[in-house]
Amino acid sequence: MNLSIGKRIESIKMKIEQIYTGCLAQGAYYIESRGEVAIIDPLRETHPYLAKAEKNEATIKYIFETHFHADFVSGHLDLARKTGATIVYGPGAKTEYDIHEAKDGEIFELGDIKIKVLHTPGHTPESSTFLLIDENGKEHAIFSGDTLFIGDVGRPDLAVKSDLSQEDLAGLLFHSLREKIMTLPDDVVVYPAHGAGSACGKNMSKETTDLLGNQKKVNYALRPDMTKEEFIKEVTEGILPPPQYFAKNAMLNKTGVDSLDDVMAKGNVPLDIETFEAMANHEGALVLDTRHQKDFVNGFIPNSIFIGVDGGFAPWVGALIADLHQPIVFIADEGREEEVVTRLSRVGYDNTLGFLKGGFTTWKNADKEVDSMLSVGAEVLKTKLETESINVLDVRKPGEYAAEHIESAKSTPLDFINDGMERVDKEKEYYVHCAGGYRSVIFASILKSRGFDKVIDVAGGFAAIKKVGIPVTDYVCPTTLE
Repeated sequence: MNLSIGKRIESIKMKIEQIYTGCLAQGAYYIESRGEVAIIDPLRETHPYLAKAEKNEATIKYIFETHFHADFVSGHLDLARKTGATIVYGPGAKTEYDIHEAKDGEIFELGDIKIKVLHTPGHTPESSTFLLIDENGKEHAIFSGDTLFIGDVGRPDLAVKSDLSQEDLAGLLFHSLREKIMTLPDDVVVYPAHGAGSACGKNMSKETTDLLGNQKKVNYALRPDMTKEEFIKEVTEGILPPPQYFAKNAMLNKTGVDSLDDVMAKGNVPLDIETFEAMANHEGALVLDTRHQKDFVNGFIPNSIFIGVDGGFAPWVGALIADLHQPIVFIADEGREEEVVTRLSRVGYDNTLGFLKGGFTTWKNADKEVDSMLSVGAEVLKTKLETESINVLDVRKPGEYAAEHIESAKSTPLDFINDGMERVDKEKEYYVHCAGGYRSVIFASILKSRGFDKVIDVAGGFAAIKKVGIPVTDYVCPTTLE
């Protein structure tokens, strides 16, 4: 499930483990002292935390949430139901379920250590950083949520139903960093909620922990000579619009969600072909194909959408499927069905109704209609560019396009495909590429499902394009579809 145990620090009286999930670039934390456990920013599935506590013969006492997460649905409610642990949010957090709304400076005892709440508004109004004080009374680590990342800080435009502008929140973040975090000792360890790849910041490092002293030296937002006005300008400059599901996930984290056990019981269900087809044709279920893109282009169920489970699956589902309540049936490789349902649930897509038993092979063997997609190598694209006038769509992010692109290519980011469909001409032929071949197939599958039949995928993406020597250019003001 693309979930791994990250860096670990242990002493006789304290254990800290980072549980990092690459698909979401998200770090949750397991902290244990003398048989008592705190979990910080848990994912939807509770098993990793429960299993770890059981193995260590420890009890989960607290569940700390650094803020109302926008990029995933937290597992705090299920974890609290199963353990009796107290859910703790920072000052100003209002929910539709029971929590402990902590005061700034409040201290929680955990075995021989303490966890102190530092209210650090800015990313969101309730954002808080949790300071771990070890058994010797030393300030050891901060769990900074989306307030401070490695190499970056949290974007200030994600607050749900806030009367504060992003400039207002950026101003709060400036003071939070300088008055609450930068005053801490340089040897304090920084444990953020996200790393590179998350849309919660702009320029996060691939590293997922660091010493605060080093961040004071290298993090652009922590420059000691920076004015508040400079900070606001730099933090808010160049922020792309958040994915459409962010506000919805943040609201779910405020209001609560169904038990994941119920979601899995409904979604991880094998369907015979008649039931599967009926759900797709008569009940409005979206057919989601989660296989590898190379398998998809060679044959797929007509009108199905490709989002491969081996890429940035959950974030792309969230960015591209507008309705969280959309009924979904799916195609998956055998043995990966539970993984698909779990990863959909992480971003709030709980209306999964099941998967085709036997996968795409079952569909083919039943002599059902099969569609396919033309996919060509970069050499073919090179020849076409040299001999014909063709339409090339670059579906990478604007920053990727700005760095390097085929001169004649039009920037058409996958992220914003739903906003620009009317500018694509069904009568024209389009060659579509991304960086490596994953996003272009998603893009092309969406166009195909909407009746665009002249879409050609460029396998291998921009990496292959450069390899075969297609000329590319540096930044030019991005050309969008006209």
